[in-house]
Formats: sequence, C-alpha cells, structure tokens
Amino acid sequence: MTALSPENCSFQYQLHQTDHPLDVNSLLYLIILGKILLNILTLGMRRKNTYQNFMEYFCISLALVDLLLLVNISIISYFTDFILLGIRFTKYHICLFTQIISFTYGFLHYPVFLIACIDYCLNFFKTNKLSSKCQKLFYFFIVILIWISVLVYVLGDPAIYQSLKAQNVYSYQCPFYVSIQSYWLSFSMMLILLVALITSWSEVITLIQAIRITSYKNETILYFPFSSHSGYTVNSKKILLSKLIVCFLGTWLPFVLLQVVIILFKVQIPAYIEMNIPWLYFVNSFLIAAIYWFNCHKLYLREITLPKDPFVNWKCCFIPLTINNLEQIEKPISIIIC
Repeated sequence: MTALSPENCSFQYQLHQTDHPLDVNSLLYLIILGKILLNILTLGMRRKNTYQNFMEYFCISLALVDLLLLVNISIISYFTDFILLGIRFTKYHICLFTQIISFTYGFLHYPVFLIACIDYCLNFFKTNKLSSKCQKLFYFFIVILIWISVLVYVLGDPAIYQSLKAQNVYSYQCPFYVSIQSYWLSFSMMLILLVALITSWSEVITLIQAIRITSYKNETILYFPFSSHSGYTVNSKKILLSKLIVCFLGTWLPFVLLQVVIILFKVQIPAYIEMNIPWLYFVNSFLIAAIYWFNCHKLYLREITLPKDPFVNWKCCFIPLTINNLEQIEKPISIIIC
C-alpha cells in the first residue's frame, strides 16, 4: 500500500494498490451493484411530497451515474476485449473508468454542499421567483454543469493524468482513491453536532424524558407536553436547538455513529463508495437544520414555506398544537415526528 504525498500532486487523495485485477473487477461489480440497490432503497423510502430542490436532482443524477458505471463494467466484463468506435476496450478499462469516477466523486463533496446551502437559503428567503417548470430546468442544468465541470477538472489535472497514465503502464495494479473532502466535511459536521449537543445537553435530556408515543390522525407520533406559561417561543434558539437535535438524531443516529467510527479509526473508503445517496440525504438534513436554527426568528409558519426533508419532518418541531381528545391531555403539546 502506497500513498501519494501532497508535494507530488496538485490534489489531495490517498492511493491503494491491488495486485489481483480479476478479483478487483469482480469485487467492483458487486460493490457497485450493492450501491445501486442501496440507492433504489433510499429513494424508495424518502417522502414523496417534498418540493423540488438541487439535492433531489443531484441524488437522482448520482444514481444514474452509478447505473452507467455498472453497465460499462458489465459490458466490458462480458466481451472482455472488443473495439467500439475505433477504441479498443479491455478489462483494464474497468479499473480506469472506476478511477475516473472515484476522482470525480471525490471532488464533488464541497461543491454539492455549497450549492445545496445556497439553494436552501434562496428558497427560504423567497429569492427564487422562477416558475415550477423553469425551476426544474434550472436545477437540471446546474446538475449537468457541476458534473461536467468536475469531470473536466479531473481529466485536465496534470497529476491525475500522470496517475492514470502510470496505471496504463502497470496494468496489473488497480489503485482506488479516498477523498479528503468527505473526511473534512464529515469531521466538521460531527464537531458541530457535538458542540450543539454539549451546549443543549440538559434541554435534550429533559425533552427525551418528556416524550410520549401515541397515535394521531392514523399516524404514530412522538409528543411532549409543555406549559403554556413556560415562555416557550420559536425565537428561543436554545430551545429550538434541542428540538432540532432530537429530530435529527431520531432519524440519523445510526449514520452519525457510523461517521464517528470512520473518523476515529480513520477508515479509508474509496470515493466511488463514499459518495452515495444516504450520505447526501444525511448532509441535506444537516443543512436544513442549520438553516432553521440560524433563521429561527423568521420561522413564522403562516408566512413562510419551510424546506421539507425527505426523511425528517422538521416542521413539527415548530408547531405548538392544542389537541383536545389526546389521552385527556389538558395542556398544549408540541408534536415531533422523526
């Protein structure tokens, strides 16, 4: 196992080599197939009533790219050695295509995070006045643009080109790449979550202890009672933070624990695996929670349409409801559905 130092490259990644191309090709096929099944499962489990946004379109595009990679691997593995449009394809190209995809995925984390954040900010403040059809076309072209831009950067980077060229010389080796972007993005998110949890620990514990489970309008809900004279307001950032943490961890706790293990033990995951739809939806929920918290003083529900999460129902964190016939509860309650 070797690693390319930052002094020898213009990008940051780690390189691992394997001396068994046939085993690697079979393993790549199984990994990509498993990832596609995970993509289908995740897209099937999401809420369907969410409005159009950049992250939704990018997740669909990622699923299509994974499918295209699997089709290429399958065709090359089946025909082994063939010529198409004057280009000879061999099993070497399976590794080559996977390397290019790995580099492309590895450089997408920061741009996707930034564009999704800008998109939610624009939607939150109603800056975007486009019609539904124009908005769909806008997201479509943005997604296409970001894919083309990153792919052109990857293919045009001299250090990456030299690495791919060296792979042609030593075709018995198949390196895979670990993106430094995903590591620092995950590390930053876990650090922010840890600070938020420590800051509002007592409120989170109190909230969890007060939570009850019941059924309301044919839906299982979690609720907690609070006093109408407790001075509860949406504008209280500390109270809101505890509710956001409970909702976020109520849905993504297993994924948070997985990220902690990856960071603590420095687990090196190839970029073509690490960039996946569950990870993107995890980042999406984190972004929505951050937008809510930073703009808690503007959360007037009758005047603003809140961003809807495919997995976490954040809206119920902010709605004080009075339900008269709910297990003889006399005080108002706030509903949280996670």
